[in-house]
Amino acid sequence: MRAKPNASVFAPRHFADIGKSDAIRKALSRLVKAGKIRRIRRGLYDLPRAHPITGRTAPNIMATVQALMDGSHAQWQFTGAYAANALGLSEQVPAKIIILTDGVPRNVSLGKLTLVFRRAAPRNLLGVGQRAGLVIQALRYLKGSADMPKHVDKLRKTLDVDTKKSLASLTPELVAWMRPIAQEIIRP
Repeated sequence: MRAKPNASVFAPRHFADIGKSDAIRKALSRLVKAGKIRRIRRGLYDLPRAHPITGRTAPNIMATVQALMDGSHAQWQFTGAYAANALGLSEQVPAKIIILTDGVPRNVSLGKLTLVFRRAAPRNLLGVGQRAGLVIQALRYLKGSADMPKHVDKLRKTLDVDTKKSLASLTPELVAWMRPIAQEIIRP
């Protein structure tokens, strides 16, 4: 578990190559009782990180969703306030995170946090799995905001070259109101 820095959230299936499923589940259960790992929900665990002020941090949302969607072959994309927060455009941290997917719609409770998976049309999943997709969803959420010029300026300055190239390739497929905003973001 500690050997993979990005594997902060995992399920028993991630250890299928090192033992039988019953033994893996029992070992994970023992690690939870010993306080070495945390059970986020049934079949989902993480290595809790220590924080100097708040104690243990909440599970990594991105890693949790990736672990939930692992093996489903469904596409998914964060939307709304979480997308804006992930890009640094909003200080708001939502208690309900909405995730668009072409998979099965469902609600997943993680303590005080709820993940809402909503079925979406392919046109709403532009840039899925890419940072450019997160930008598109954040722009949808911020539509009509008085601070939009400030957000566009911040995105233009902070987005990396690959994300801008990806956004440029997706711009012709965007809805009409979003095209000029995306062009402003990708301009040098």
